[in-house]
Amino acid sequence: MAHSASPVKQRRAATPRSMGGEHGHFITSRENKWLKTFRAALQGKGPQAGEAIGVEGPKMVGDALRSGLQPEALLLSQSGERDGEQVARAARQGGMEAERILRTTDKLFQTVTATDRPQGVAALFRQPAWRIEDVLRGAGDMRDRSPLLIALAAVQDPGNVGTVVRSAEAFAATGVAVTRGSADPWSPKALRASAGSALRLPLLRGMAIPILIAQLKVGGLTLYAATSKNAARGDGPGISFESDLTGPVAIFIGNEGGGLPAEVMHSVDRVISIPIGGDVESLNAGIAASILLYEAARQRKLVSP
Repeated sequence: MAHSASPVKQRRAATPRSMGGEHGHFITSRENKWLKTFRAALQGKGPQAGEAIGVEGPKMVGDALRSGLQPEALLLSQSGERDGEQVARAARQGGMEAERILRTTDKLFQTVTATDRPQGVAALFRQPAWRIEDVLRGAGDMRDRSPLLIALAAVQDPGNVGTVVRSAEAFAATGVAVTRGSADPWSPKALRASAGSALRLPLLRGMAIPILIAQLKVGGLTLYAATSKNAARGDGPGISFESDLTGPVAIFIGNEGGGLPAEVMHSVDRVISIPIGGDVESLNAGIAASILLYEAARQRKLVSP
């Protein structure tokens, strides 16, 4: 994950040259530089600055192309050729050179992916360059809505991170901020959990919590800390079960075990909690964020009651 206060700069991903011709290059060696690049992208914990985002599966690759992401390379297995041809055509129409449409055997394709049943289609995409203004303004038809931001602090499970991003898109959040120490929303596991939402929704990665809080306060947002009732601080804002989420707000979500860091709890304006019963002490980050996002969308009349 890129650990910087500002979003990743948009630049060409660090990828090796292809030796392919008009119909791309057929790769027969496990040590091929392209396969090594795909392997790192599809099995790693997320791209560093300047590295490509690895995306697998014809649907997710196609969605990424339709959302306007810039493709760097496309890899098809022999069994993925049929599903991949439409994706390859879209990639060429998007301006990708034919020599970067690569092909390989099913066996070699399996060495680059971490999924149990590879679909034979994978791509590398240039990182979009989101800024703080983007996550507050939103994208597409979300523009001009009151900012609704979900901020993740120390949420280390990529499945939870992906679930939060998916729910954020579903319930019309303007963006997501994933702070330093959380799982990368562009890691393969988080991408799959987000069902591709992390490729469309404006998001910031790897920001330091104090810098994010300062920028949100400058932007005029009301900061909420989502926590269990037992975790509320006695010396901080009082806990509330009913809050007005129609204005410009940012909701901080922590991990299930440790909750939110003290620097967040001491900086927020309000603490919000979801009433739960039985012996359950807390909800995981993905579920808690989804419930609060739905409540915000309901209050904003973006979903039917």
